[in-house]
Amino acid sequence: MKIVSLFSGAGGMDLGFEQAGFEIIQANEYDKHIWKTYRKNFSNTYLEKESIVKIKNFPEADGLIGGPPCQSWSVAGSKRGINDSRGQLFFDFIRALKQIKPKFFVAENVQGILSKRNEPALKQIIKMFEEAGYIVSYKLLNAKDYNIAQDRKRVFFVGFRKKNFVFPEPLKKTIVLKDIIYDLRDNVVEPIDNTYHNENCLVSNHEYFKGGFSSIFLSRNRVRAWDEVSFTIQATARHIPLHPQAPKMILLGKDKRGFVPEKEKLYRRLSIRECARIQSFPDQFEFLYDNLIHGYKMVGNAVPPELARVIAEEIKKQA
Repeated sequence: MKIVSLFSGAGGMDLGFEQAGFEIIQANEYDKHIWKTYRKNFSNTYLEKESIVKIKNFPEADGLIGGPPCQSWSVAGSKRGINDSRGQLFFDFIRALKQIKPKFFVAENVQGILSKRNEPALKQIIKMFEEAGYIVSYKLLNAKDYNIAQDRKRVFFVGFRKKNFVFPEPLKKTIVLKDIIYDLRDNVVEPIDNTYHNENCLVSNHEYFKGGFSSIFLSRNRVRAWDEVSFTIQATARHIPLHPQAPKMILLGKDKRGFVPEKEKLYRRLSIRECARIQSFPDQFEFLYDNLIHGYKMVGNAVPPELARVIAEEIKKQA
Protein backbone atom coordinates (compact mmCIF):
# COMPACT_ATOMS: atom_id res chain seq x y z
CA MET A 1 0.00 0.00 0.00
CA LYS A 2 1.15 3.53 -0.79
CA ILE A 3 1.75 6.12 1.92
CA VAL A 4 2.02 9.91 2.05
CA SER A 5 4.05 11.16 5.02
CA LEU A 6 3.67 14.67 6.45
CA PHE A 7 5.86 16.37 9.07
CA SER A 8 8.23 13.51 8.29
CA GLY A 9 11.35 14.62 10.16
CA ALA A 10 14.19 12.15 9.68
CA GLY A 11 11.65 9.43 8.88
CA GLY A 12 11.15 7.35 12.02
CA MET A 13 7.51 6.61 11.30
CA ASP A 14 8.25 6.25 7.59
CA LEU A 15 10.93 3.65 8.29
CA GLY A 16 8.58 1.62 10.49
CA PHE A 17 5.89 1.57 7.81
CA GLU A 18 8.48 0.71 5.16
CA GLN A 19 9.70 -2.20 7.30
CA ALA A 20 6.10 -3.40 7.48
CA GLY A 21 5.90 -3.49 3.67
CA PHE A 22 4.31 -0.12 2.89
CA GLU A 23 5.67 2.18 0.17
CA ILE A 24 6.36 5.80 1.10
CA ILE A 25 5.66 7.63 -2.16
CA GLN A 26 5.93 11.20 -0.87
CA ALA A 27 7.22 12.85 2.29
CA ASN A 28 7.11 16.44 3.47
CA GLU A 29 9.73 18.11 5.65
CA TYR A 30 10.35 21.85 5.89
CA ASP A 31 13.52 21.81 8.05
CA LYS A 32 16.51 22.15 5.71
CA HIS A 33 18.82 20.52 8.27
CA ILE A 34 16.95 17.23 7.78
CA TRP A 35 16.81 17.03 3.97
CA LYS A 36 20.19 15.30 3.44
CA THR A 37 19.41 12.68 6.07
CA TYR A 38 15.98 11.89 4.64
CA ARG A 39 17.25 11.64 1.08
CA LYS A 40 20.15 9.44 2.21
CA ASN A 41 17.85 6.90 3.85
CA PHE A 42 14.77 7.10 1.58
CA SER A 43 16.22 7.39 -1.90
CA ASN A 44 13.02 6.13 -3.58
CA THR A 45 10.71 8.63 -1.87
CA TYR A 46 9.91 12.04 -3.32
CA LEU A 47 10.71 14.65 -0.67
CA GLU A 48 8.55 17.78 -0.76
CA LYS A 49 10.49 20.57 0.97
CA GLU A 50 7.83 23.30 0.94
CA SER A 51 5.91 24.18 4.09
CA ILE A 52 2.73 22.12 4.23
CA VAL A 53 0.81 25.40 4.31
CA LYS A 54 1.92 26.03 0.71
CA ILE A 55 1.23 22.54 -0.65
CA LYS A 56 -2.00 22.58 -2.67
CA ASN A 57 -2.10 19.06 -4.10
CA PHE A 58 -1.23 15.70 -2.59
CA PRO A 59 -0.87 12.40 -4.47
CA GLU A 60 -3.35 9.54 -4.19
CA ALA A 61 -2.43 7.08 -1.45
CA ASP A 62 -3.79 4.29 0.74
CA GLY A 63 -2.55 5.87 3.94
CA LEU A 64 -1.57 9.22 5.43
CA ILE A 65 0.87 9.33 8.34
CA GLY A 66 2.60 12.09 10.27
CA GLY A 67 3.41 13.86 13.49
CA PRO A 68 2.19 17.46 13.38
CA PRO A 69 4.48 19.70 15.51
CA CYS A 70 3.87 19.01 19.16
CA GLN A 71 5.67 21.80 21.07
CA SER A 72 2.45 23.75 21.65
CA TRP A 73 0.86 20.75 23.39
CA SER A 74 3.85 19.92 25.57
CA VAL A 75 3.80 20.45 29.33
CA ALA A 76 7.23 22.05 28.91
CA GLY A 77 6.15 24.07 25.89
CA SER A 78 3.98 27.12 25.42
CA LYS A 79 0.80 25.23 26.40
CA ARG A 80 -1.22 27.17 23.85
CA GLY A 81 -2.39 24.07 21.98
CA ILE A 82 -4.66 24.66 19.01
CA ASN A 83 -4.29 28.44 19.41
CA ASP A 84 -0.56 28.22 18.67
CA SER A 85 0.52 28.49 15.02
CA ARG A 86 2.27 25.12 15.32
CA GLY A 87 -0.83 23.55 16.86
CA GLN A 88 -2.85 24.88 13.94
CA LEU A 89 -0.75 22.82 11.54
CA PHE A 90 -3.08 20.03 12.62
CA PHE A 91 -5.62 21.74 10.33
CA ASP A 92 -3.27 21.19 7.38
CA PHE A 93 -3.06 17.50 8.24
CA ILE A 94 -6.88 17.44 8.10
CA ARG A 95 -6.83 19.33 4.79
CA ALA A 96 -4.51 16.71 3.29
CA LEU A 97 -6.69 13.94 4.71
CA LYS A 98 -9.80 15.35 3.04
CA GLN A 99 -8.04 15.71 -0.29
CA ILE A 100 -6.29 12.31 -0.37
CA LYS A 101 -9.18 10.32 1.17
CA PRO A 102 -6.91 7.39 2.13
CA LYS A 103 -8.10 4.12 3.63
CA PHE A 104 -6.48 5.05 6.95
CA PHE A 105 -4.41 7.68 8.73
CA VAL A 106 -1.98 7.72 11.66
CA ALA A 107 -1.15 10.91 13.59
CA GLU A 108 1.27 11.03 16.52
CA ASN A 109 1.54 13.66 19.26
CA VAL A 110 2.80 14.24 22.80
CA GLN A 111 0.80 13.11 25.82
CA GLY A 112 0.05 16.75 26.73
CA ILE A 113 -2.72 16.69 24.16
CA LEU A 114 -4.68 14.50 26.60
CA SER A 115 -4.41 16.94 29.50
CA LYS A 116 -7.50 18.50 31.04
CA ARG A 117 -6.66 21.97 29.72
CA ASN A 118 -6.53 20.62 26.14
CA GLU A 119 -9.82 18.72 26.35
CA PRO A 120 -11.77 21.22 24.17
CA ALA A 121 -9.05 21.13 21.50
CA LEU A 122 -8.91 17.32 21.61
CA LYS A 123 -12.67 17.13 21.04
CA GLN A 124 -12.30 19.56 18.15
CA ILE A 125 -9.55 17.48 16.56
CA ILE A 126 -11.55 14.25 16.85
CA LYS A 127 -14.58 16.02 15.38
CA MET A 128 -12.51 17.16 12.40
CA PHE A 129 -11.26 13.62 11.82
CA GLU A 130 -14.83 12.34 11.95
CA GLU A 131 -16.09 15.05 9.60
CA ALA A 132 -13.38 13.97 7.15
CA GLY A 133 -15.01 10.53 7.12
CA TYR A 134 -13.07 8.50 9.68
CA ILE A 135 -13.80 6.47 12.80
CA VAL A 136 -11.08 7.59 15.20
CA SER A 137 -9.25 5.52 17.80
CA TYR A 138 -6.55 7.02 19.99
CA LYS A 139 -4.35 5.75 22.78
CA LEU A 140 -1.36 6.77 24.89
CA LEU A 141 1.43 4.26 24.21
CA ASN A 142 4.76 3.82 25.99
CA ALA A 143 7.60 2.74 23.70
CA LYS A 144 9.07 0.46 26.40
CA ASP A 145 6.04 -1.83 26.01
CA TYR A 146 6.95 -2.56 22.39
CA ASN A 147 10.54 -3.82 22.37
CA ILE A 148 12.12 -0.38 22.72
CA ALA A 149 14.51 0.38 25.60
CA GLN A 150 13.00 3.75 26.45
CA ASP A 151 10.30 5.34 28.57
CA ARG A 152 8.55 7.37 25.87
CA LYS A 153 4.85 8.14 26.07
CA ARG A 154 3.11 9.42 22.96
CA VAL A 155 -0.48 9.56 21.74
CA PHE A 156 -1.39 7.86 18.48
CA PHE A 157 -4.56 8.62 16.53
CA VAL A 158 -5.56 5.99 13.98
CA GLY A 159 -8.56 6.29 11.70
CA PHE A 160 -10.32 3.84 9.42
CA ARG A 161 -13.32 4.70 7.28
CA LYS A 162 -15.66 1.95 8.49
CA LYS A 163 -14.24 0.42 11.68
CA ASN A 164 -12.39 1.11 14.89
CA PHE A 165 -8.68 0.37 15.04
CA VAL A 166 -7.61 -1.98 17.83
CA PHE A 167 -4.20 -1.04 19.21
CA PRO A 168 -1.56 -3.75 19.70
CA GLU A 169 -1.22 -5.20 23.18
CA PRO A 170 1.97 -4.46 25.17
CA LEU A 171 4.66 -7.13 25.05
CA LYS A 172 5.38 -9.07 28.23
CA LYS A 173 9.18 -8.69 28.04
CA THR A 174 11.02 -5.37 28.32
CA ILE A 175 14.46 -4.86 26.77
CA VAL A 176 16.98 -2.68 28.62
CA LEU A 177 19.96 -0.47 27.83
CA LYS A 178 22.47 -3.31 28.08
CA ASP A 179 20.59 -5.15 25.34
CA ILE A 180 20.86 -2.18 23.00
CA ILE A 181 24.04 -0.13 23.49
CA TYR A 182 26.48 -2.18 25.59
CA ASP A 183 28.70 -2.97 22.58
CA LEU A 184 29.19 0.76 21.94
CA ARG A 185 30.60 1.56 25.39
CA ASP A 186 34.31 1.69 24.44
CA ASN A 187 34.44 3.26 20.97
CA VAL A 188 32.66 6.59 21.34
CA VAL A 189 34.46 9.69 20.05
CA GLU A 190 34.44 13.30 21.18
CA PRO A 191 33.12 16.01 18.85
CA ILE A 192 35.19 18.78 17.36
CA ASP A 193 35.04 21.92 19.55
CA ASN A 194 32.42 20.28 21.81
CA THR A 195 29.62 20.33 19.24
CA TYR A 196 30.80 19.66 15.67
CA HIS A 197 30.85 16.40 13.74
CA ASN A 198 33.97 14.25 14.09
CA GLU A 199 34.73 12.36 10.87
CA ASN A 200 36.73 9.76 12.79
CA CYS A 201 33.68 7.93 14.16
CA LEU A 202 34.28 4.18 13.93
CA VAL A 203 30.51 3.72 14.15
CA SER A 204 28.43 6.32 12.29
CA ASN A 205 27.13 9.11 14.53
CA HIS A 206 28.79 7.65 17.64
CA GLU A 207 29.83 11.03 19.07
CA TYR A 208 28.45 13.01 21.99
CA PHE A 209 27.74 16.65 22.77
CA LYS A 210 30.10 18.13 25.37
CA GLY A 211 28.37 21.38 26.35
CA GLY A 212 27.77 22.27 30.00
CA PHE A 213 24.89 21.09 32.18
CA SER A 214 22.12 23.52 33.10
CA SER A 215 20.59 23.88 36.56
CA ILE A 216 17.38 22.41 35.15
CA PHE A 217 19.26 19.35 33.92
CA LEU A 218 20.95 18.98 37.30
CA SER A 219 17.65 19.24 39.18
CA ARG A 220 17.13 15.48 39.06
CA ASN A 221 18.93 12.24 38.31
CA ARG A 222 19.65 11.77 34.61
CA VAL A 223 21.26 8.33 34.74
CA ARG A 224 19.51 5.06 34.08
CA ALA A 225 21.44 1.84 34.81
CA TRP A 226 22.33 -0.87 32.31
CA ASP A 227 19.45 -3.04 33.51
CA GLU A 228 16.87 -0.26 33.05
CA VAL A 229 15.23 1.42 30.07
CA SER A 230 16.36 4.90 29.09
CA PHE A 231 14.69 8.14 29.98
CA THR A 232 12.90 9.72 27.01
CA ILE A 233 15.37 10.70 24.31
CA GLN A 234 14.97 14.46 23.98
CA ALA A 235 15.39 16.59 20.87
CA THR A 236 17.69 19.06 22.65
CA ALA A 237 21.38 18.14 22.92
CA ARG A 238 21.78 19.63 26.40
CA HIS A 239 18.93 17.51 27.77
CA ILE A 240 20.12 14.15 26.49
CA PRO A 241 20.27 11.46 29.24
CA LEU A 242 23.63 10.41 30.66
CA HIS A 243 25.40 7.17 29.81
CA PRO A 244 24.71 4.15 32.11
CA GLN A 245 28.43 3.70 32.82
CA ALA A 246 28.05 6.43 35.46
CA PRO A 247 26.51 5.87 38.91
CA LYS A 248 23.17 7.49 39.70
CA MET A 249 23.46 11.18 40.52
CA ILE A 250 23.41 12.11 44.21
CA LEU A 251 20.98 14.44 45.96
CA LEU A 252 22.61 17.69 47.08
CA GLY A 253 19.51 19.63 48.04
CA LYS A 254 15.99 20.48 46.92
CA ASP A 255 15.90 20.12 43.12
CA LYS A 256 19.65 19.80 43.01
CA ARG A 257 21.67 16.75 42.02
CA GLY A 258 25.36 16.22 41.43
CA PHE A 259 27.93 13.73 40.22
CA VAL A 260 29.51 11.19 42.55
CA PRO A 261 32.92 12.53 43.68
CA GLU A 262 35.91 11.00 41.84
CA LYS A 263 33.52 9.53 39.24
CA GLU A 264 32.96 12.75 37.31
CA LYS A 265 34.68 11.50 34.14
CA LEU A 266 32.06 8.77 33.77
CA TYR A 267 29.27 11.28 33.27
CA ARG A 268 28.79 11.93 29.59
CA ARG A 269 25.72 12.31 27.44
CA LEU A 270 24.59 9.41 25.31
CA SER A 271 26.00 9.65 21.79
CA ILE A 272 23.78 10.30 18.79
CA ARG A 273 24.17 6.67 17.70
CA GLU A 274 23.30 5.41 21.19
CA CYS A 275 20.20 7.62 21.15
CA ALA A 276 19.33 6.32 17.70
CA ARG A 277 19.62 2.71 18.87
CA ILE A 278 17.47 3.48 21.91
CA GLN A 279 14.94 4.98 19.49
CA SER A 280 15.20 1.66 17.52
CA PHE A 281 16.91 3.03 14.41
CA PRO A 282 19.19 0.43 12.77
CA ASP A 283 22.90 1.28 12.47
CA GLN A 284 22.66 1.51 8.68
CA PHE A 285 20.34 4.50 9.09
CA GLU A 286 22.80 7.39 8.92
CA PHE A 287 22.16 10.88 10.25
CA LEU A 288 23.93 13.65 8.33
CA TYR A 289 24.81 16.92 10.07
CA ASP A 290 27.66 19.34 10.76
CA ASN A 291 26.53 20.40 14.23
CA LEU A 292 25.59 17.65 16.69
CA ILE A 293 22.67 19.79 17.85
CA HIS A 294 20.91 18.99 14.56
CA GLY A 295 21.73 15.29 14.88
CA TYR A 296 20.21 15.00 18.34
CA LYS A 297 17.16 16.97 17.20
CA MET A 298 16.49 14.58 14.32
CA VAL A 299 16.79 11.53 16.54
CA GLY A 300 14.85 12.95 19.48
CA ASN A 301 11.92 14.20 17.42
CA ALA A 302 11.44 10.90 15.61
CA VAL A 303 8.78 8.29 16.20
CA PRO A 304 10.62 5.08 17.17
CA PRO A 305 10.62 3.02 13.96
CA GLU A 306 9.89 -0.21 15.81
CA LEU A 307 6.77 1.27 17.41
CA ALA A 308 5.65 2.57 14.00
CA ARG A 309 6.28 -0.89 12.52
CA VAL A 310 4.13 -2.59 15.17
CA ILE A 311 1.28 -0.16 14.47
CA ALA A 312 1.73 -0.58 10.70
CA GLU A 313 1.56 -4.37 11.00
CA GLU A 314 -1.71 -4.08 12.92
CA ILE A 315 -3.11 -1.73 10.29
CA LYS A 316 -2.30 -4.32 7.61
CA LYS A 317 -4.14 -7.01 9.58
CA GLN A 318 -7.20 -4.87 10.31
CA ALA A 319 -7.58 -2.84 7.10
